[in-house]
Amino acid sequence: MSADEPSGGARRATKSKLFEFLVHGVRPGMPSATRMAPQGSAMGPPGPPYGASPTARPGNPPPILEQSRKRTAPTQVQQQQAAVQSRARSAKRRRMVDKILPQKIRELVPESQAYMDLLAFERKLDQTIMRKRVDIQEALKRPMKQKRKLRLYISNTFNPGRSDADDSDGCIASWELRVEGKLLEDTGKQKRKFSSFFKSLVIELDKDLYGPDNHLVEWHRTPSTQETDGFQVKRPGDVSVRCTLLLMLDYQPPQFKLDPRLARLLGLHTQTRSAIVQALWQYIKTNKLQDSHDKEYIACDKYFQQIFDCPRLKFSEIPQRLTSLLLPPDPIIINHLISVDLSDQKKTACYDIDVEVDDPLKCQMSSFLLSTANQQEIAGLDNKIHETIESINQLKIQRDFMLSFSKDPKCYIQEWLRSQSRDLKIMTDVVGSPEEERRAEFYQQSWSQEAVSRYFYCKIQQRRQELEQAIAVRTT
Repeated sequence: MSADEPSGGARRATKSKLFEFLVHGVRPGMPSATRMAPQGSAMGPPGPPYGASPTARPGNPPPILEQSRKRTAPTQVQQQQAAVQSRARSAKRRRMVDKILPQKIRELVPESQAYMDLLAFERKLDQTIMRKRVDIQEALKRPMKQKRKLRLYISNTFNPGRSDADDSDGCIASWELRVEGKLLEDTGKQKRKFSSFFKSLVIELDKDLYGPDNHLVEWHRTPSTQETDGFQVKRPGDVSVRCTLLLMLDYQPPQFKLDPRLARLLGLHTQTRSAIVQALWQYIKTNKLQDSHDKEYIACDKYFQQIFDCPRLKFSEIPQRLTSLLLPPDPIIINHLISVDLSDQKKTACYDIDVEVDDPLKCQMSSFLLSTANQQEIAGLDNKIHETIESINQLKIQRDFMLSFSKDPKCYIQEWLRSQSRDLKIMTDVVGSPEEERRAEFYQQSWSQEAVSRYFYCKIQQRRQELEQAIAVRTT
């Protein structure tokens, strides 16, 4: 089972329960065959939905509004486009609030409290998963290593020379040294190659037997190195040879050997740079070496003065000064005898080496963060819940309409028509009251005389400006 299945399964189960309750009214713990009894068929007001524009009667032309009654708005199209884009973004970005049932619906349907409880549980579950994801991300930033045993096998074979051999190699006695190894209790799916644990391998043979130019066998890691399960060295010879193996481990992240004085002070021998800096900071805090007036400086004690050779230094200088105090780690040295005695051919020398490998939990954490197996299913359940909530809110509007209509049909219809008229005026940006402007009494009020005077005055001023501009053009 993958690492993301428990959390994804819990979220998926919660979403399914939410959707099942909304659609079928099944409460947690209720048998699946039990359903809430319907409260009546879905009904609505006759004609268009409440709040929509009235449709035109058949045979009558659609109402046409005069352009003079509309406000002149140069940016009206841009505003409408911005509103459409805003609605589209809000539709994509459905929030948790959109899934909450209104208080009036909860009062009408007491069973909806089970849905609200599931919603609260989902919120807590999402918060827990998000907090765990953050913890995992922080944990992955730090090296996660395990100490394991790498078993090293060193053996050799001897081929005595034969006079009746067909080729020249068979006529000469030779030996072959094999250096192999494997990780003990390796439960990973992909087995690591033996050479992947080392940065370099040097085999030093007897210099007197093989000369100064042929007594060293070296292997060093390069970016194009092909990993292998072992190393083989073949040389001519019919006498036993003592050899020395120098194995340099490939530390990830890199580790360094500390200067002897610094190693005694911190109690570390070989460690990563970050661990060394942390140990230095712990020593500074324990011995209160930080300057009380200027926190940027450290007042060196006698040990620091011996190591860093200064009475006072800045924090920012520590990494630079550490460079000269950090040395390459010591190699693993193994002395081995390559025996040409035929009775020793089956003997194999074994050595156990402590190595650091990546924690298997790290791969599971990474796969959990990158997994999107359940995201599509959860998103689909979220969309269904949002659609169901929208339909419930629409049914509530229709129910309120029917209840208000049944109490006082006349007053409600009149109020509804007035509301439709106000909405239509807002939607079409009509200025004034078209119904009142159709009547003669509207133009017989006291302000009409002054309005006419102002209108003619504006026209005269406009005409005068046009004439002045025409005369100016002719004179030029």
